[in-house]
Amino acid sequence: MFLGIDVGTGGTRAILIDRSGGVVASSSSEHAGIRSEYIGWAEQDPEDWWRAAREAIAGVISASKVTGSEIEAVGLTGQMHGCVMLDADGAVLRPALIWCDQRTQPQCDWLTEKIGFERLIELTCNPALPNFTLTKLLWVREHQPEIFATIAHVLCPKDYVRYRMTGEFAMDMQEASGTLLLDVTNRRWSVEVAEAAGIPMEWLPRLFEGPEICAQISVAGAGATRLAAGTPVAAGAGDQGAGAVGMGILTPGSVSATIGTSGVVFAATDSPVKDRLGRLHTFCHAAPGRWHVMGVTNGAGLSLRYFRDTFAPDSSYEDLTARAANAPAGADGLLWAPYLFGERTPHLDPDARAAFVGITASHSQGHFVRAVLEGVALSLRDTFTLFEELQVPVKAIRLGGGGARGPLWRQIQADVYGHSVELLQAEEGGAFGAALLAGTGVGAWDSVEAACAATVRVAETIEPKNTAVMNEAYKRYRRVYPALHEIARS
Repeated sequence: MFLGIDVGTGGTRAILIDRSGGVVASSSSEHAGIRSEYIGWAEQDPEDWWRAAREAIAGVISASKVTGSEIEAVGLTGQMHGCVMLDADGAVLRPALIWCDQRTQPQCDWLTEKIGFERLIELTCNPALPNFTLTKLLWVREHQPEIFATIAHVLCPKDYVRYRMTGEFAMDMQEASGTLLLDVTNRRWSVEVAEAAGIPMEWLPRLFEGPEICAQISVAGAGATRLAAGTPVAAGAGDQGAGAVGMGILTPGSVSATIGTSGVVFAATDSPVKDRLGRLHTFCHAAPGRWHVMGVTNGAGLSLRYFRDTFAPDSSYEDLTARAANAPAGADGLLWAPYLFGERTPHLDPDARAAFVGITASHSQGHFVRAVLEGVALSLRDTFTLFEELQVPVKAIRLGGGGARGPLWRQIQADVYGHSVELLQAEEGGAFGAALLAGTGVGAWDSVEAACAATVRVAETIEPKNTAVMNEAYKRYRRVYPALHEIARS
């Protein structure tokens, strides 16, 4: 059996799978809320991730009634881009700036001017964005130099949990792609970018491919988790890379649309696809020798949670979506722009702001909820528009995350994308992919592709029904961001 651990934004989830891909047990533990002292800031405490990981692992072991020694290997995944800074003793120096933190645009501007926009794309396949790890380090250097001076190690969230489990500093290629410090084309740290930014190379952990075994559970890690000391630990991947493995998105033409806190459209490629304008991310895939291109909507599932918490705190998500189902496709003209934490694809604008547009007295709460669901899908459609421009093939779209769990949001996505979408028999998210990477690392399967072929199965295909209506909505939606941008500038 193989254990996959997903250190997400809202919580940590652990699942145990067998060699057929069956889920033996799963368990989750919530994280403390995101700290946002100022607009655009987002921080979490790495020690809280470690606490939640221990609880999730304990829950899986208890639910499955297995012993730690029966678990053959462990794989990790989690929220990408977070900046965990440790001193020489491995102690956390400050709360981690996480993926949705938007404070670092001045550092992005400085880095772009220092290296050059085109050169940065050539070196890393990506532009400087506030989401990326490097720009967070530069913010700390400028605003908290006393902390910056004591940094000895830089990790991402799931890699910090691995450090606590194993004592090893390690990172996989896919996760490292999101730091802005990786030469994505050649799958190695970029000495040129690190030197230009003033980041010592010795701060950066060793690099591994996703299924490679990079560490073993230490004696201290075993005592904290009930796993057996010496258990192999695979490098794993960031949440999107591991999620794509868990959905079988490995070959050109295979695409996933995953709605979690953020939303991601992800396409596998055989070589790096570089968008000269930097609107899409190009990263190494979790599978060796492959890459992927993806677009990101920062406020996807977050939009629905924000609406519920702010306007309907006594309602469940099921209640809200039931009301949304009573509103027609297109929400009678009501639009939602989901820019709660700025936006990445295609606008690269940390200052973008969310809005409902077209409100009338006839709109019910159901219209508003439907507009939120449709607005997230319309935002993700922007990525498909860029795929078409860059000739990235789309043969099949598989749905993941919260957007795959309800029939209404599934149908809305098919309608908005204008393409049939596939629902998997067991969509278990990044933790499932991390477990597959762990199993591949210890030889249960010959390759990541073989692991997916043995375990990933399509359960249902949903055909679009309201394409014409949503095409018209998309035309109007595309006019919202320029108007909001103009308002913000005035």
